[in-house]
Amino acid sequence: MTTPQELKDLFRYGLDLLSDGRIEEWVDGFTADGVLEFPYPAWGLPTRFQGREALLAQMTVFREQLKVAFSEPEFYAATQDGDGGLLVASFTGDCTMIATGGHYRQTYLSVVRYEQGRIALFRDFWNPWAVMEAAGGELAWKQLLPTMARS
Repeated sequence: MTTPQELKDLFRYGLDLLSDGRIEEWVDGFTADGVLEFPYPAWGLPTRFQGREALLAQMTVFREQLKVAFSEPEFYAATQDGDGGLLVASFTGDCTMIATGGHYRQTYLSVVRYEQGRIALFRDFWNPWAVMEAAGGELAWKQLLPTMARS
């Protein structure tokens, strides 16, 4: 069983891994068929990645395209159920696009379902316009897009 405090610790650790660019370790924290979902993605990007191979391919782009430092998350819910649990948290990211040097501050809201200490679903809500603006606007974003999406 994973306690609510353990869920919070796992989530914090995941943010640290992402900030450090340790994508492989972050993806290892997912179940084999785990899902990363962006209900409101930036224009042209997929909304869903499933399975470690797809997660690794896409999140490697994250490391190649962004430098980010995340704030301490604020937890709204962390509940245990059976062998897993559900966590809801918000946090900010101070982000820099490597290709353009554009800086932006992003607020995220994440809903994460855990199964046996691993992420089964990571649903991430964020403002796609902030990243597109940091890319240099819509036209610049469309030019960068081929390097941003892998599936």
